[in-house]
This record gives sequence, C-alpha cells and structure tokens, in this order.
Amino acid sequence: MSNDILIVAEVREGELKKVTLEMIGKGAEITQALGGAVNVVLMGSGVSPLADTVGHYGVQKVYLADDPVLENYAPEGYTKVLTDLIKETDPAVVLLAASTRGKDLAPRVAARLAVGLASDCTDIEVQDGRLLITRPIYAGKALAKVVEETRPQMATVRPNVFPAPEPDTSSTAEVENISVDTGDVRAKVIEMLKEAGERVELTEADIIVSGGRGMKGPENFPLLEELADVLGAAVGASRAAVDAGWVDHSHQVGQTGKVVTPTLYIACGISGAIQHLAGMKTSKYIVAINKDPEAPIFKVADYGIVADLFKVVPVLTEEFKKIKAEG
Repeated sequence: MSNDILIVAEVREGELKKVTLEMIGKGAEITQALGGAVNVVLMGSGVSPLADTVGHYGVQKVYLADDPVLENYAPEGYTKVLTDLIKETDPAVVLLAASTRGKDLAPRVAARLAVGLASDCTDIEVQDGRLLITRPIYAGKALAKVVEETRPQMATVRPNVFPAPEPDTSSTAEVENISVDTGDVRAKVIEMLKEAGERVELTEADIIVSGGRGMKGPENFPLLEELADVLGAAVGASRAAVDAGWVDHSHQVGQTGKVVTPTLYIACGISGAIQHLAGMKTSKYIVAINKDPEAPIFKVADYGIVADLFKVVPVLTEEFKKIKAEG
C-alpha cells in the first residue's frame, strides 16, 4: 500500500493550467510528511509534450493517456480512465482542480470508488497520517476542517490558493503510457465553442476587475474592460449585473457563479451581498469602489474608495498605463 499522491492535470486547449503546478507543489509538501511520491496523470489528445513540462516540477512519474477519443472532455470516458488508473496504482491521495471540469469529474470518480470527497479546498495539512482539509461552508461564512477515513483521500483544490514551485529543467519524470478504455460512452462532445475575445480564465486570474449594479448598464462595462486590459486581468460581475443582462453568466462571481481567489480583486459598484462575498472574500487583496460608505463590501475590503466609480476607474486606468510605460 503506497503513500503516493496522484495529481490529475488540468489541461485546456493543449495547455497545462497553473492550478496543476500548484497542486504538484502542495503534493510535494504532503509527501514530506507521508512519504511516497508525487505522480501526475495527463489525459487528452496531443498532450504528450506536456509530460516533459510536468517532469520539471519534481514529479516522479507521469501517467499518459493520450488518445483522440479524449480530445474533448466527456464525463463517462474520463471517469472510467481515471477510475481504472486509481484502482491499478492505489494512491493514498488524489487531487483535482476545483474547476468546472474537476468539479464534474471528481464526484463521479469518488462515487465509482465509494470514497469520500472534499471539494473546493483552500488548505491541506497532514495530521496523524491523514489529510486535514480546510474548505469553506455556508457560503463562505465558516471554514470546515475535514478528515477523510476512506482511501484514497480525494479533494478538489481551489486555484490560486497554493504557490506553484519553480521549475528545474534538469529534472525529469518517468513516463508511462496507460491504456485508454472509455467503455460505453453514451454522450459525446461534438464541438467546443469558445467565447470570442475571451480574457484570462476567471478562476485562474491573478487580478479580477468586477462590476455590479453600480455600473448602471452594459454600455459602461468597456470602462472595466479597459482597466482589465491594462492590468492583464479578467472581468467579473455580480449576480445583479448578470441578471440584468449586462454581461454573460460566465463572468458571474459568487455563490451561484464562480468562486475566485485572485491576488487582487477590484470591486466596482458592487454593494457586497453575501452571495457575492461567498465567491471572492478569499481574495488576497480586495479593493472596493462605491459611493455608499455603508456598503457591506467595505467590511471585507483591504482598501476602500468612497467615490463615483465613473470618475475613479478612468484615473486608475491612466495611472496604471503610466506605471507600465515607465517600467
């Protein structure tokens, strides 16, 4: 019975997402206490070149499931491939990203294995040979400490909560090709349509500029988009702005939208309803811009600007442009 950790790599459009490296770094910390090795499974089509990249981060072995049938994510096929691998290798811990895909795949695999699953984790420690997992509950109003009694211990990890290790190009990993048997797949993904002009993925962005009801209408969101372009940021929105039809639901941050943990979150014209705070209050730094000094958003903000966002945001944009030009 091994103490190995299996990291399920998050790959999108042939690129390794940063959260994979963050999970590898946390996996290395866990093995210092449990022993064992950090291994990674790469699933997809044309993902073989990524095995070298993963190997630069201290991974011992890369399980490679590279097959055209895995080109587009299909729950049934991916579930069977991953479940079969876990049964064969018997890792002590399995980590997936708390992404749209990870949140769909992890519970399916956990159900197949009849094991527990801690979702949307923000911290992982080792206590008495078991993982002590921290995850938000009650819309982020409390944190639960979870210990799983089943094996393997499974968790989905929120992006941007753990630091990614530095690469070592002299380090390599053993690559093992695994058989791809997707079984009887009843649903097949025919085509993936990506939103035109899409910026940084919201859940992985280091900086997010969000707008709420205070934006007054869809015609004013370009104001935030300009600031986001200068900062290399993603654009988010509150539920009020989405429900009003000003922006697409894919931009919604909150309990019924996406949970984000950026380094910097700039909230423009967002009052700070509990549903919105549940999706962004774990941001490292929060800047709130609102005309109402009593707005709840200021209770969680690190920096608050009580002013008209239509006057403040253009000034911020110009100042950041000057700083970038000087740098």
